[in-house]
Amino acid sequence: MNYVIIGNSIAAVGCVEGIRSRDKSGSITIIGDEPYSVYSRPLISYLLLGRTDEERMKYRPDDFYEKNHVKTFLGHRAVKVDSKVKCVTLDNGIMLPYDKLLLATGSKPFVPPMAGMDSVKHKFTFMTLDSAKALEAVLQPDSRVLIIGAGLIGLKCAEGIADRVGHIDVVDMADRILPSILDEESSAMMQKHIEKHHISFSLSDSVSQFTENKATLKSGKKLDFDILVVAVGVRPNVELAEQAGCEVNRGICTEFSCVTTVPDIYAAGDCAKSHDITTGSDRILALLPNAHMQGIVAGTNMAGGEEVFDKAIPMNAIGFFGLPIITAGSYDGEAYVTREPGTYKKLVTKENLLKGMILIGDIKRAGIYTSLIREKTPLDTIDFDLIKEHPQLMAFAKKDRKIKLASAKQKGDA
Repeated sequence: MNYVIIGNSIAAVGCVEGIRSRDKSGSITIIGDEPYSVYSRPLISYLLLGRTDEERMKYRPDDFYEKNHVKTFLGHRAVKVDSKVKCVTLDNGIMLPYDKLLLATGSKPFVPPMAGMDSVKHKFTFMTLDSAKALEAVLQPDSRVLIIGAGLIGLKCAEGIADRVGHIDVVDMADRILPSILDEESSAMMQKHIEKHHISFSLSDSVSQFTENKATLKSGKKLDFDILVVAVGVRPNVELAEQAGCEVNRGICTEFSCVTTVPDIYAAGDCAKSHDITTGSDRILALLPNAHMQGIVAGTNMAGGEEVFDKAIPMNAIGFFGLPIITAGSYDGEAYVTREPGTYKKLVTKENLLKGMILIGDIKRAGIYTSLIREKTPLDTIDFDLIKEHPQLMAFAKKDRKIKLASAKQKGDA
């Protein structure tokens, strides 16, 4: 069997592991447009902070490819997928035939058209190791940095460079920071915390004109800067999927098995849609754990297995300037909220299920809440009043406690 994986990503790692769980000898080839071994992109802000280095950013050791008998084409792009003859063409003209193909093409930064952008000398995105290195090369202690985007990427960039520059301005069209994961109250709490680190926000606003090192906002406000970072979001890389004839609708459409609408072509990671069990909708959940799990399912099935990826939920574990955040699920339902200095907890229930959560500050045992959401545990089968205040296994029936303890031990052994 000849397996080809486009994208040297977290999903690709999962795919290799899935394939090798069933097929020890099949040929596996990975194509990656970056010249590096697979690394954890969420760590690029910590690289700028000095809390990690390139070696520790690697998602798997360098010998991962050799041990799993994987041939790599790193620093090369796949430019064509011909699903009729089952062949992938690279940018250097090499043609790779496949029996099973995984599209793990990820996403790319979205840079909206903004008047005068061409006049800005130092402008960057913040998504890859190379983009982080390029940004780092121009940082100065007195640099004024303008970040467009108050979401996860923009604020992790701000955290990564805050102690290395003079001042940071963040502009976003939304009326609050981190709007994709936080409600109004928790967003205001995080904004106040982040503003302590010489970071200013201009919300419900956007840039109408750049003139070299000056940005004029639609509100009329003018901001001077030396460095511009555009972090307004990402778009999935679906061009190869479209070329191959796969159905695409704001992401590559897949079944629970991770197969696309074209036989023998699978998709996983930030380019692929999955079924969000908390909302019942199919959408991209661009999260590292989901990408790895999707990859495992895809790889297992490419090698003849019958696995499903049917427990996808939106989930984020992140932090800013020492204040941790864990969020999961959706916030449509009845809310239970507690708040203390430096902490915030919101649990959302609907139809006898825990649907979502926001935890800031105190995140101990958040995994219990996540498990309730992912497993769709009926709340009337546990002591939810106890869990609301103090998440613990004693709130579960004895047989369920044993299952969860066994699962936790397996993860620890892994």
